[in-house]
Order: sequence, then C-alpha cells, then structure tokens
Amino acid sequence: MEEAVSAADANRRFSRILRGVREGHSYVVTSHGRPVARIVPADEGEGVVSGARASLLSRLGRQPVFDAGRWTRDELYEDDR
Repeated sequence: MEEAVSAADANRRFSRILRGVREGHSYVVTSHGRPVARIVPADEGEGVVSGARASLLSRLGRQPVFDAGRWTRDELYEDDR
C-alpha cells in the first residue's frame, strides 16, 4: 500500500522515506492534495516502465500507417501563423 506524503514532508523527511523504500514501502507525493509523483522501489518502477513501453508499442502496431507524402525540412518547420 502506498503512503501519501506532502511535497514539503517528502523534502524534510527524504532520508527516512528512502529507508522506507529500501524496506519495500511506496509513497505518493502530493502537492495541494493532488498526487504528483510516486517513490517506489527501483525494481517495482522498472516493471511499470517496461509495461508502459510494451503497451505503447502494441498500440502503435495496431494503428494504420498514414502516408504523409514527401516533405522537406523547411516545410516541417514552417510557421503558418
């Protein structure tokens, strides 16, 4: 279970939080009551990243290919404003 900690408390208690993470605890850092970050053990976070990568690649593989035609670098950076 994740423990919520305010950004100010996370800043003040960072060493204590890291000890908790080493012991397997996870924390959700909040700012004004809204979650902004997670502090999790490294091996747990890597699973999330690889899962997100696999999900993205799977979704991209299912999308149809869009033929944008040929364009030059100048056309790519043209400003139509």
